[in-house]
Amino acid sequence: MAFNFGPAAGAAAAPNPAGAFGGFGAANTTAGSTFSFSAPTNTGAGGLFSATQNKGFGFGTGFGTGTGLGTGLGTGLGFGAFSTQQQQQPTLGSLFSQPAQAPAQSNQLINTASALSAPTLLGDERDAILAKWNQLQAFWGTGKGYFNNSIAPVEFSQENPFCRFKAVGYSCMSNNKDEDGLVALVFNKKESEIRSQQQQLVESLHKILGSNQTLSVNVEGVKTLPDDQTEVVIYVVERSPNGTSRRVPSTTLYAHFEQANVKNQLQQLGVTLIMARTELSPAQVKQLLQSPPAGVDPIIWEQAKVDNPDPEKLIPVPMVGFKELLRRLKVQDQMTKQHQTRLDIISEDISELQKNQTTTMAKIAQYKRKLMDLSHRTLQVLIKQEIQRKSGYAIQADEEQLRVQLDTIQCELNAPTQFKGRLNELMSQIRMQNHFGAVRSEERYYIDADLLREIKQHLKQQQEGLSHLISIVKDDLEDIKLIEHGLNESLPIRGGVFS
Repeated sequence: MAFNFGPAAGAAAAPNPAGAFGGFGAANTTAGSTFSFSAPTNTGAGGLFSATQNKGFGFGTGFGTGTGLGTGLGTGLGFGAFSTQQQQQPTLGSLFSQPAQAPAQSNQLINTASALSAPTLLGDERDAILAKWNQLQAFWGTGKGYFNNSIAPVEFSQENPFCRFKAVGYSCMSNNKDEDGLVALVFNKKESEIRSQQQQLVESLHKILGSNQTLSVNVEGVKTLPDDQTEVVIYVVERSPNGTSRRVPSTTLYAHFEQANVKNQLQQLGVTLIMARTELSPAQVKQLLQSPPAGVDPIIWEQAKVDNPDPEKLIPVPMVGFKELLRRLKVQDQMTKQHQTRLDIISEDISELQKNQTTTMAKIAQYKRKLMDLSHRTLQVLIKQEIQRKSGYAIQADEEQLRVQLDTIQCELNAPTQFKGRLNELMSQIRMQNHFGAVRSEERYYIDADLLREIKQHLKQQQEGLSHLISIVKDDLEDIKLIEHGLNESLPIRGGVFS
């Protein structure tokens, strides 16, 4: 009898029904060796990684999120407006899904090793084939490993150390403080829809907060996410009766949003994820880096810490499965598009500033010319005013001294061997250089043959036009002479008639 996926192991004496699945060979065995998998239901058959749930430190929701560090830092910091009660929050250890009890971990490791190396399910050579099948499932990170009839099968998840589809990347740590009160809400809606309904969204959040008049909801920013999702970062300002105001801490606001009734209302608005934007303390970062996440090789984790390009701003995070890699790739593409959009805006601003700079420089030059013009006009007015004021007065001593100095300067300038002669010599040299430069430029340049033919054709047409015009003028002159001669002959005849 061959093994099958049919009834439970208790029905060992039942015959093999027709059409039963013949396993890894058709060896003849007794009824006692018959086994079954008790019809396990695989709820994750939709894809390679869909059968498991990532319980490790996920990229994007690991920092300050509802399942991460943000909720374990400061619950109980509630204020009167929210009237929240203290809730039990996940600890840092649960972030990496570390087992709580050493004996349970030891039994899990023993069962996994038995399923991968030495299953005793059939008691014959098919156990070796089953071991290879379990190894393949472990490498995939999905499925169940059967190894003993009396022990439950091992659940293979992507967190198991044998899963091959793993990598380590880096994520930027948040630098927002708890006092900033920033909380991120991820909506399953497009950015355009969120922005068009932003005011209604703020009013809905205010109603969720109890419509308290001392509280006001403010939107810090809206950012597009992959898969038509949008992240909205908000903060709540609480105003006291004495006129002062403060921001509600992020952990307190997050704890309020995590209450069952409030969370249901947020889900009705389209919220799929709530994250508290708080930075990690050095002690928390150290605790995160001390032990690797579930299923990550300690050697790879240590190497990732060594290769961290910026330990002050980045922290290593595991990427388990192709879905996580695809999600990270989409986020990277989205950020690249946002950066390109921002660069385009900056480029347009720079172009506009360059145009403004050119216009400003032209206006400055224009104003300088106007200033020089006005200065000359003002000087002329002052000269005329001074002449009018000094009219009828004798030349004073200081004016006489100034006149003597001006005459001396004029004589020095007019002296042949002084400045005037040198200026004349320089002017002559400049004229000669300009002449030689013009000659050299004429020798240097030439006219293209086609252009020369066009010029000749144009000049020829001009010459023909002038010749035709000259002939017309000559004909007109002859006509005028003929008319004049006729007039001269008719004058004596008229004179004789009148006489």
